[in-house]
Amino acid sequence: MAKFIDDLAGAIFDIIKSFCYLIAGVLIVGVPFVIMTKFFELISSIFF
Repeated sequence: MAKFIDDLAGAIFDIIKSFCYLIAGVLIVGVPFVIMTKFFELISSIFF
């Protein structure tokens, strides 16, 4: 029974870790794109 609980806890930990990696990847990729679009919107509003 202890092995089953240990395996279940390990599986839950892996799922949470994968979800955290997904969130970190979204932040690492998404934040620069948002900053870049705000920068281009600023340039667009100044010059056009």
